[in-house]
Amino acid sequence: MEQALRNPVRRPEARKAVLTDRQRFWIGRGLTYLCLVVAVIVIVFPIYWMVITSLKLPREIYRMPSLWPRVFTLENFRVLLVDKDFLRPILNSLIVSTAVTVISVLISSCAAYSMVRFRYRFKGLIGRIILFAYLTPTSLLFIPLSILMARMNLGNSLHGLILVYLTFSLPLSTWLLQGYFRGVPRELEEQGMIDGLSRFGALLRIVLPLSAPGIAAVSIFTFTGAWNELLLALVLVTSESQRTTPLALNYLITSDVLPWGPLMAGAVLSSVPLMILYFIAQHFMVQGLTAGSVKG
Repeated sequence: MEQALRNPVRRPEARKAVLTDRQRFWIGRGLTYLCLVVAVIVIVFPIYWMVITSLKLPREIYRMPSLWPRVFTLENFRVLLVDKDFLRPILNSLIVSTAVTVISVLISSCAAYSMVRFRYRFKGLIGRIILFAYLTPTSLLFIPLSILMARMNLGNSLHGLILVYLTFSLPLSTWLLQGYFRGVPRELEEQGMIDGLSRFGALLRIVLPLSAPGIAAVSIFTFTGAWNELLLALVLVTSESQRTTPLALNYLITSDVLPWGPLMAGAVLSSVPLMILYFIAQHFMVQGLTAGSVKG
C-alpha cells in the first residue's frame, strides 16, 4: 500500500527528467547543426561570390551588389583567355609547381629518412636549422635570393623560380616527413635487409610505400604553396611569358582600376587545378594528416 502511494509521486518526476534529457539532446544537436551551417556559409560564400561575379556584366558588377546576376555572360572569361592569354600563366604555374613538388619530395624523403634512422654528429642542430629555415619570413629572403639568381643568370626564368621555391618547400617537406617515417617500424627494414635489400632498397620498397598517405599530403601542401606564391615571383620574373598565375592576376590591376570581372574569372580558372587535385587526393589527405598526428 505504501509502495502504491509513492508511485504516482515519482512517475511525473521521472517523465519530467526524461523530457528534460531529450530537450537537452535536441538543443545540443540543433546548436551543432547551426554552427556547421554557419561554418559552411562562411567558407562557401566567398567561392560562390567569386563564381557569380565572374559571370556578371561589368555594369552589374559596379552597381548595387546582387546575389544572382540578371544576365549570365562569359565575356570575362573571353577577355581573360583571348585578350590576356591567361592559359600561358596557368601552364607556367603547372610546370613550376609540379617540378618543385617532385624535386622537393625526392630530396626531402632522403633527408627525413637520414634524420630518423641514422646517428651522426650535429643531427639535432641540423634539424633545428631546417625548422629555422622554414620559419624564416620570405620577405627577408627575396633580396638575397634575387641577387643570387641574377649572378647565376637564372633571373626571369622558370628554372630560377623552381630553384627559389625549393628554399621554402624543402624544409617543410623534410620536417613533415620525419613524423611519418618514425611511424614505420624499424624491424621491417631490418627484415628486408636480411632478405637482401640494401638501405636504399629498404627505403624504396618498405618505408616509402608505408608512408604513401603522408607523402601524398606533403606533396599537396608543396604543390599548393608553389602554386599560390606571389612575392618571390613578383621580384624575380619580369617577362610576360614567364609569369605564373598569381603574378598574371596581379598585373591585371592597373593603377586604381580593378577589373573585377576578369579578376574573378582568373581566380576561378586558377582554382580549378587545386580543386581537382584536392578532390582526387582528399582520401590521402585525411589519412596522411591523421597518420602524421599520431605517428609524429
